[in-house]
Amino acid sequence: MTDVAAADTDQHEGRPIGVAELVAFLNELLEAERAGAKVALESGHEARDPALVELLKAIQEDEARWCAMLLRQIRVLGGVASPRIGAFHAKAMAIENLKERLVFLNRGQGWVVRKLREVTPRVRDQSLHSDLAHMLSSHVANITLTNSALA
Repeated sequence: MTDVAAADTDQHEGRPIGVAELVAFLNELLEAERAGAKVALESGHEARDPALVELLKAIQEDEARWCAMLLRQIRVLGGVASPRIGAFHAKAMAIENLKERLVFLNRGQGWVVRKLREVTPRVRDQSLHSDLAHMLSSHVANITLTNSALA
């Protein structure tokens, strides 16, 4: 990264996020979480290994919990929640091999982690900041659990 690009990134990171940008970000996460929840649910129905079924059920419930939080926070901000499910769902379900799909699901969890790490420092509302920080740690834990199950 050039010095100019690094300076632009640093300036962006320190600037508080505006309401419109924040609602758009939360909707992007909401669509992704819906997709992840649906992938976990449908994959859980396919899984034969009881441990994998439990893991997918836990991930699905976690994703659903974050959907509810995101919906609530979008409403608090006066925004309108997106009704869409992210394209991630179709891409993941096109992967027939369940273990390969779980690797892809984990990559999706990693995308959420990266997005949260980028934006959360710019969130000034303490309640939302706390919710997003918990969402981040939850996704990191899910990645670790899935990696262990796949090993």
